[in-house]
Amino acid sequence: MTQHAARPNVKDTALLWLAAFLAGILGALAMYAFHLLTSAVEWLLTRHTGSLVHNALSLAPGVRVIVPVVGGILAGLVLQVGARWTTDAHIDYIDAAREGKTGLNDRTNAVRTLASMLSVGSGAAIGREGPMVQLSAWFASRLARIFPIPEGQRNAILVCGIAAGIASAYHAPVAGVVFVLELALGFFARHTVAPVLISAVTASALIFWMVEPSPLYVMPVVPSLSVTPARLLAALAGGIVSGVLGLGLLRLIARMKRLFAKIGPLWLRLGLGGVVVGLLSAPVPEVWGNGYTVVSKVLNGGLPWDWVAIVLVAKVAATVASTASGAIGGIFTPTLFVGATTGYLFGSLTGDPVVMAIICMAAVLAAVTHAPLMAIVMVLEMTSQFHLVLPVMLACGAAYAVSTHFGAEPLYGNPIEHHD
Repeated sequence: MTQHAARPNVKDTALLWLAAFLAGILGALAMYAFHLLTSAVEWLLTRHTGSLVHNALSLAPGVRVIVPVVGGILAGLVLQVGARWTTDAHIDYIDAAREGKTGLNDRTNAVRTLASMLSVGSGAAIGREGPMVQLSAWFASRLARIFPIPEGQRNAILVCGIAAGIASAYHAPVAGVVFVLELALGFFARHTVAPVLISAVTASALIFWMVEPSPLYVMPVVPSLSVTPARLLAALAGGIVSGVLGLGLLRLIARMKRLFAKIGPLWLRLGLGGVVVGLLSAPVPEVWGNGYTVVSKVLNGGLPWDWVAIVLVAKVAATVASTASGAIGGIFTPTLFVGATTGYLFGSLTGDPVVMAIICMAAVLAAVTHAPLMAIVMVLEMTSQFHLVLPVMLACGAAYAVSTHFGAEPLYGNPIEHHD
């Protein structure tokens, strides 16, 4: 029978809480630094900064084709050359958290961070938030290696860094906590809860102070809707559609990864991904970046359904190409894009396009991550539409059931498997 770990004493607990506070600061600084560095890459390649979609619209179609190709080739060269320098095995931050480890490979993280800056700054259809969280976790892992606390508690600092990264990137501190408990730890680490809360709050408070004290998506407050059987049925239907869509997205990315893996050098592989994004962006500039600008427009309503449909199809193709080619970035925010635009189209039939956009944002995220609680909390925090909790919960439950029933491999794997 496994022995329970000794309860930490007061001194160790105080030191752990201090480390959590410092990890929160590092998480906020990681987010801010990565944003500045990708903006610098963006300016070097386009002579513009700010929204990637707005920058793409300001460029001639031919230039829009070239920029992602150049960025993809440069990112591929960084990864290819860096592979000779990164001799140690790379440990993903989620895997490290699940396995109770603290050491993230410094060289590998440096190479991947540089490659992600080049991909994100050149318009690849991926999220910058994933690399932000990776950078936050890396900073926290460095802190864990030098902080004077018992060896058995060091992993908690890494976990705090992950929560701080999510909280910073998405302006969603509660979602940061739920993310690590549901995905990284599987709700098994009781003594980690308080430090994670401290870290997430610290990071979010700093971001609100340094950037903007508002939700990630600023939108009008959706009027409270009576919870009628018809609306719940619409949410249920939206959840089922989202589950099928999330399942299809996961399988399409997996299939395209196998196809891109057959292409030889990394610079060519990522360059071809850039070609796809560039060609798609010539007629549809909105495929650049993580999709934040389009989601913001969708949540404010008033968009023609045919435009939304065209952008959705083009964005899915661009995101799959960027991700499958090996570009270092997240698909969290692109997943929110897919959910918001799909929900908007579905809601155009039911009469509540903005409401359904919010519901399906959460539902597609639940289907892709297999983390319905995190998806519910994150989307409600990001939009500040907490009164939609019941239909969002129902849709996420349906989407999760569909995705898991058909055996989709979730975005971050299964945390429970690491605790058997």
